[in-house]
Amino acid sequence: MINFILIAGSLLMGLLFNIFGSLPKDSYKGINAWVLFVALPALSLKYIPAIEWSPEMIFPAMAPIIGWVAAWLAVTAYAWKFKIDSATKGSLKLSTGLANTSFLGFPLVIAYFGEEALSIAIISDQVTFMLLTTVGIITALRAADGETVSPGVIIRKAFKFPPFIAFLMALILPRFVDLSPLNPLLDRLIVTVGPLALFSIGLQLKFSEWKSEWKNLSFGLVFKLFITPALVLTTALIFGIKGTIPQVSILQAAMPTLVTGSLLADEYKLNPQLANMMVGLGIFIAFLSTAFWWHIMQLLL
Repeated sequence: MINFILIAGSLLMGLLFNIFGSLPKDSYKGINAWVLFVALPALSLKYIPAIEWSPEMIFPAMAPIIGWVAAWLAVTAYAWKFKIDSATKGSLKLSTGLANTSFLGFPLVIAYFGEEALSIAIISDQVTFMLLTTVGIITALRAADGETVSPGVIIRKAFKFPPFIAFLMALILPRFVDLSPLNPLLDRLIVTVGPLALFSIGLQLKFSEWKSEWKNLSFGLVFKLFITPALVLTTALIFGIKGTIPQVSILQAAMPTLVTGSLLADEYKLNPQLANMMVGLGIFIAFLSTAFWWHIMQLLL
């Protein structure tokens, strides 16, 4: 219960500060900088070296990739049909392709399956984070700089982005150095990700502007909360995979938009208002939509 209070409270506090104008304009940018450049790299350095791969964990690792590829194809087709601008297209790809598998996903996994299921949920979460720090950054750069941006430009800018650097360090350094003594420090940095990111989103939300984004918002929410988990469920049924592992994977796929994905959209000016509304509205809808998927999984898996 404390996790749900923290989720709703962080978002609500940001929204209240926003409504009453209690903070200077653009103060959220300082909060975003902390999350992207300090807390998010700490997350990478703590959890990526700890991943233990095994054959039965292939499905929870594949589920986020299925979601990203499906979202990329769907948004590309949607953008072509409705002629949306590059920034909105990039925002939708980040918003529909990346799920909030940790800050919201972990509490809901515990609520539905118990704490022992976190060993499955963490795989989906870390693959999601890998997608954010690789193809997510590439998507943001392409959307910000234009579809013709060269691979060299993408590589140079990615190597200037701290979360990506930390991701590479987390893959390489453990081969030579034991990072575990840093875990107490990393833990204290990591706990700031969720509350500060949601507080920042609350500071930026302007629900009065939802009408101008209703078509994009509707498409994004339906795809993220219903189509993506349906695709992962269909994959499990096709391959005859049943039990807790596919169920946790599907629940993780049913999570709303990744909070730090919306911060990436803001960093590169990719229609951040749309990305923030995807997060804000998605969180509230997800409390009901995940219950729907829970009942579906009990019937089919």
